Amino acid sequence: MDSAAPGIMRTKSDQLEMGGGMQSLSRTASAEAIAAAEINGGSSLSRKSSSGKKVMGSSPGRKGGHHIRKSRSAQLKLDLEDVSSSAALSRASSASLGFSFSFTGFTAPPEDIIADVRPFSDDDNAVDPEAGGRRKRLISEPTLPIYLKFTEVRYKVILKGVTTSTEKEILNSITGSASPGEVLALMGPSGSGKTTLLSLLGGRISGNTIEGSITYNDEPYNKSLKRRIGFVTQDDVLFAHLTVRETLTYTALLRLPKTMTKQQKEGRAMDVIYELGLERCQDTMIGGSFVRGVSGGERKRVCIGNEIIINPSLLFLDEPTSGLDSTTALRTVQMLHDIAEAGKTVVTTIHQPSSRLFHKFDKLILLGKGSLLYFGKASEAMVYFSSIGCSPLIAMNPAEFLLDLANGNISDVSVPSELDDRVQTENLGSDTRNDKPSSKDVHEYLVEAYETRVADKEKKKLLQPLPISEDLKVTISSPKRDWGASWWQQYSILFRRGLKERRHDYLSWMRITQVIATAIILGLLWWHSDSTTPKGLQDQAGLLFFIAVFWGFFPVFTAIFTFPQERAMLNKERAVDMYRLSAYFMARTTSDLPLDLFLPIIFLIIVYFMAGLRQSTEPFFLSMLTVFLSIIAAQGLGLAIGATLMDIKKATTLASVTVMTFMLAGGFFVKRVPAFISWVRYISFNYHTYRLLLKVQYDHIPRSSYVINLDNGVKEVGAMIAMVFGYRLLAYISLRRMKIPNGA
Repeated sequence: MDSAAPGIMRTKSDQLEMGGGMQSLSRTASAEAIAAAEINGGSSLSRKSSSGKKVMGSSPGRKGGHHIRKSRSAQLKLDLEDVSSSAALSRASSASLGFSFSFTGFTAPPEDIIADVRPFSDDDNAVDPEAGGRRKRLISEPTLPIYLKFTEVRYKVILKGVTTSTEKEILNSITGSASPGEVLALMGPSGSGKTTLLSLLGGRISGNTIEGSITYNDEPYNKSLKRRIGFVTQDDVLFAHLTVRETLTYTALLRLPKTMTKQQKEGRAMDVIYELGLERCQDTMIGGSFVRGVSGGERKRVCIGNEIIINPSLLFLDEPTSGLDSTTALRTVQMLHDIAEAGKTVVTTIHQPSSRLFHKFDKLILLGKGSLLYFGKASEAMVYFSSIGCSPLIAMNPAEFLLDLANGNISDVSVPSELDDRVQTENLGSDTRNDKPSSKDVHEYLVEAYETRVADKEKKKLLQPLPISEDLKVTISSPKRDWGASWWQQYSILFRRGLKERRHDYLSWMRITQVIATAIILGLLWWHSDSTTPKGLQDQAGLLFFIAVFWGFFPVFTAIFTFPQERAMLNKERAVDMYRLSAYFMARTTSDLPLDLFLPIIFLIIVYFMAGLRQSTEPFFLSMLTVFLSIIAAQGLGLAIGATLMDIKKATTLASVTVMTFMLAGGFFVKRVPAFISWVRYISFNYHTYRLLLKVQYDHIPRSSYVINLDNGVKEVGAMIAMVFGYRLLAYISLRRMKIPNGA
């Protein structure tokens, strides 16, 4: 009995090793099937593959047959590559216990017996604890496989001083790759260049300071890749007042191809909601700093959903687990794992992951001060560093150990004899003695060790031909720029989105109370004013001037914040060709009009009749139209200032000076303006609004010292209309000149 025990133990170890090797083969097969589907007519082959799976799964002893197929895949994998014992042990920890039955020759019982005892499967038990329900697998068209390769990537930034400029190297000779079905993690301490490398790989940075080669299926980056790439930024850039379903639906309507109907696009959005486990919070607002909404983990999943909704081939994520608790972070990384299994290439930066998260990654790049310290399988990282003499002296998280090394911290880490000898040699010629290697010494040793032991081997692997055809390579290099919707569709979708997002701000109780309170105070101060006397005319002229100033000042300082506050969202959406800038600009400016014109109506109804202005239908509506024209012109000025400066503090300062100048030149305080500065009056909307209101109210009475003869008022109306379009044209030109990532 004792002699048989070692054999049994070895059998179990082999089973776990074979089970652990199965996953990468499964992903490779998935990518190859997808590549074939793309070439030969993806949808039909996809249906054939699905039917093939059903036939295999419907054989007698269905569950047992499921394990037998996995067993054969694992055996084939072991025949193809030599797996080190340490790597096998790492993968063994994630192997399913259900696989061991088939590997030991166990014959599956009949279906009626195993109906109640089902083997563990991620697909069958895709339950999201936060969502509280079973998740639905996203069923979509095959994913075009993209193999990412980057060789000797260098990146520098130019720091401009007062008199001189200096270059700072951010990345130095970074080489690596990622294939469909893999999750590549970029690790390193803060400032090591993780986000810069991710942005370079995602095509978000371009310029003359980039050296090296970055290819996608052996083709360089081009704009047509935008519809194949999803990029999730570290900051969750979302509209706070939209619900989860509205956010994903608007993304689907704008980004999915024109060949899909509106119902199909909305259906895809719902598929993503169920895939990411967001069905519980689909009608909850996203929320923000001052608005309660979904949790941090749900916000991150919404950001990921915004990108995977287009079925991208490449998915880049910048620290998707930052700010999340360990359980939510693990669930997020597991979701990335599932996304990769669908044939996508996933690249993510990660900051101090837990040990469970670390073992979820297929490949790892470790950066330190912009240099490459390790690239290879994540499961073999500890083995590599042990081979160069760096081993933890105490039990610790592998990620913590690697980050300590990248920082040059060798506390609780064995010092390599080669590094120790180098430090001792340096101490011989120095007056100060330091037995412990400095962080600089550790960094130089790690860089040198990687260059001499691993770098050449990895570079040779990148030279190997890709397992895809030339036709597939040409597919991603199409120069055609496809929009997901026509210009009119983009405008209407953005118009509806703008109304839903900003109605909460414009129709807030604080703003309504402010306008109504001001109107009541004005009505009480000018209660039933008399226009038949010179003094009464003077009082009413003051009221009309205040109305002109108030509804010039109010829209300017509301519109100033429009583009600076939405700059991050505009950059994000324009970087992926979500819509045309002209469609966004028209929708953004026109969606504000219904909300901007609601409060002036309430204001004028209160003031007009309380103050006893001209009691007639025509003067009332003409006064209303004059105020509307003033609001639209003032709003254009605010948009132009905000779009030109894109800085709220600077824009507010400039707007204050401009509005004050327009008010002083408005014709109420100074009647005789010096000729050399009189031109200011003609670009002041306060001046033209005041003159039009005077004409509407007092055109029926003889000319007096307080009422100016305005002829028919055509000049004033023409000047206001010119401002409406002129200021907006300036705002659009300023937005067009604004730098968008990757020149979008």
